[in-house]
Amino acid sequence: MSELIRCPWGTKDDSLMQQYHDHEWGKLNLDEQYLFEMLTLELFQSGLNWSMILHKRENFRRAFKNFVPVEVAKMTDDDIALLMQDSSIVRNKMKITATLKNAKAILAVDAKEGSFAHYLQQFVKTPIVHHAQTAEEVPSTSKITVQMAKQMKKDGFSFVGPITLYSFLQSVGLINDHLETCSFKYQG
Repeated sequence: MSELIRCPWGTKDDSLMQQYHDHEWGKLNLDEQYLFEMLTLELFQSGLNWSMILHKRENFRRAFKNFVPVEVAKMTDDDIALLMQDSSIVRNKMKITATLKNAKAILAVDAKEGSFAHYLQQFVKTPIVHHAQTAEEVPSTSKITVQMAKQMKKDGFSFVGPITLYSFLQSVGLINDHLETCSFKYQG
């Protein structure tokens, strides 16, 4: 049996990061709750480190109603105040407020486009597979995410800059940036 080779960030001494690399990152998943979860986690990661966010993932799930957009959209200023006291998540009022706003935007997109997945696939019709040889070759943004950011902001989303959206697309498998040498590059 050959040794598994992972992207450099997926080989850290962190089993949660390794599991995320092996089983989620770059693998297409257009489930509505999952899309909202990953959009939320990526916006909370902005300016922070992904490992920290991943280790707080279950706390975020609890705090944001298991990432059911219709439930999060109902949250109030009182809920925001409670979350600001919750040390098990990242207590950033702008990011918490953005999550509620994004839940409402997803519901609006669902009503107009049929689903958030369909909306996203207007930007990325089929998954983009890059063929990077080294981590340095993996971009952090693209023309697509610049365009997406502009449109998503027009459509009521918040905290959706091109870099955050690029990471989001990687997380849900609309972009696959596993290195060519990675054993997980083409696994579904």
